[in-house]
Amino acid sequence: MIDPRSFRRWFYQALLVLLFGMITFMHMLPLSTLPAAFPGPDLLLLLVFAWVLRRPEYVPVLLVAPMFFLTDMLLLNPPGLHAGLVVLGLEFLRRRAGMRDRPFLAEWALVAGTMAAILLTERLVLALLLVEQVSFGKQVLRYLVSLAAYPLVAAFTVFVLRVRHVLPGEAEALRQGP
Repeated sequence: MIDPRSFRRWFYQALLVLLFGMITFMHMLPLSTLPAAFPGPDLLLLLVFAWVLRRPEYVPVLLVAPMFFLTDMLLLNPPGLHAGLVVLGLEFLRRRAGMRDRPFLAEWALVAGTMAAILLTERLVLALLLVEQVSFGKQVLRYLVSLAAYPLVAAFTVFVLRVRHVLPGEAEALRQGP
């Protein structure tokens, strides 16, 4: 019989892949032929960040990196740049995931700073390589919309998907392994 912790970890990793697939599929659907006047939030990034701050073992790098790379390829973004920066941001947040007693505003500020660093680094690299970019105003607007949507994604993660912070008893069991 399978260990319940291992089953739960595999279940949530499969759920993450399923949610990634659904969100990416919705991005690819031709719902409108006109350019969007108001950008939507980056739900993929928000979902991964919300999960890694609650349960880092549900979000392994070897799962997230290929998913973001595939998303870059499917959405015709520069291949690998965003995926690499997301992995760096993910690992930065993973190191701070153990602070479960911090208030939500501190978590929100940490995510905001990480997303801002990803945005600015991506723009800098693309500018150095002389790649044509979306206007800075539109990217800042998408950043602000994503930032405003983070509490909703975090609430969805906690209350609907039941991805909660590690409890003190669970933390010791996770360190010891199965």
